[in-house]
Amino acid sequence: MSREWRALRRGESAEARRREIERAYELFLGNETQRFGGPLGSIREIVLQSWRRSVDQSIDPNAEPGAVPLSADELRELRRIHPIAAALPVLERLLLDEAADSGFIVAVGDAQGRLLWVDGDRQLRAKAEDIGFVAGTDWSERSVGTSAPGSALALGHPMQVFGAEHFSRAVHQWSCAATPVHDPETGAILGVIDITGGEAIAEPHVLPLVEATRHAVEAELKLEAMRRRVEQERRRTSEPRQPQRSAGRPRASAAISPRLIVMGREQAVLDTGVALLELARRHAEILLALSTSPQGLSAAALAQQVYGERESQETLRAELVRLRKFFSVHGVQLGLESRPYRLDGLLQVDATDALAAIARGAHRLALASYGGPVLIGSESPIVVELRGELEATLRESMLQSAAPDLLFEYAQHWAEEDAQVWQTLLQVLPQLSPKRARVVARLEQLRR
Repeated sequence: MSREWRALRRGESAEARRREIERAYELFLGNETQRFGGPLGSIREIVLQSWRRSVDQSIDPNAEPGAVPLSADELRELRRIHPIAAALPVLERLLLDEAADSGFIVAVGDAQGRLLWVDGDRQLRAKAEDIGFVAGTDWSERSVGTSAPGSALALGHPMQVFGAEHFSRAVHQWSCAATPVHDPETGAILGVIDITGGEAIAEPHVLPLVEATRHAVEAELKLEAMRRRVEQERRRTSEPRQPQRSAGRPRASAAISPRLIVMGREQAVLDTGVALLELARRHAEILLALSTSPQGLSAAALAQQVYGERESQETLRAELVRLRKFFSVHGVQLGLESRPYRLDGLLQVDATDALAAIARGAHRLALASYGGPVLIGSESPIVVELRGELEATLRESMLQSAAPDLLFEYAQHWAEEDAQVWQTLLQVLPQLSPKRARVVARLEQLRR
């Protein structure tokens, strides 16, 4: 990500940078030549261009920001119909849970810059009300000038804004980082995710956190769109021709999909949304194999993935009969079709969800959700393959992309004997970090 979008560079003094920006801001407002001439000191060009747009739009830097274009009823309706509403649980897990402890505010706005949801640290939210940073207000560039949510929408890129980089004087004690959210199918901007707080929000590691959250939200929106299409297609093709089916076993629900939990366990658990059901190991291995092959598998191929030999087809068929009976007895909304063998419905798997989180850069979510090796003790080929892929992918992502605090957490919980992980951690931790003593001690133990 280009440094142009970030407010501070690593190691840069926030206090010195703040003073530079404040001097440049006053010079910009008081000097017509500087407004539309060349570069202005050390101000980022992206900020300077935003200031110029603010002047062009006749924004008053001394006015109180936060125009309120939405009534309570309009806000309620926009929240109800806005696509990002479907992904709010993802935002809560990734940002809001941390906001209360870390002291920042999380805001979500629509494509026009109107804030729809504002949550987080209670004390900060009370202070933010003084500058009009509340749900229902307009924080687009055309309304308040330079700000992270408004400028990110105007540019179509993530953006941090630090202190006096804001065009409105009332916001100079705040810093923010924001990124646009795109429709994963059309690419259109749906809205913006913003975090707002003190100087810490301007640090270089913050913008990647916001971007990782955006990736997770867009992935959830893509999954939600897929679920809607699947449900619509089922209704179109099945219900008119087979009305009697609704009186029997219900089809797999698009709203509540069963979830297979296999990480860190010897015996898998199936979460139906109503109950947690323990599964026989063979049944879990069969479901893992089928979940990774949505187009289906022949009996020979499925036997190879589960047992490691194609000759076990008769044993496999007997297990499939038992698994169908298990589903029927417990009312699991998931079917097993044959020729080829495949799942009739969506089955979520915690291990593949973790892999997907790593792939989209959501390292914090991936590490938080990682519960350990897949089906401990199983030697089924499909399990061995998934177990190895997840462990290797998580390790590589932690070494290459994770923030120091995440790498430290990974090292303590999942890589105690991995000297390369601890050595990398020693290199990336700040020189004054109290964690360095623990890392040096562990490396010495491993050396011995």
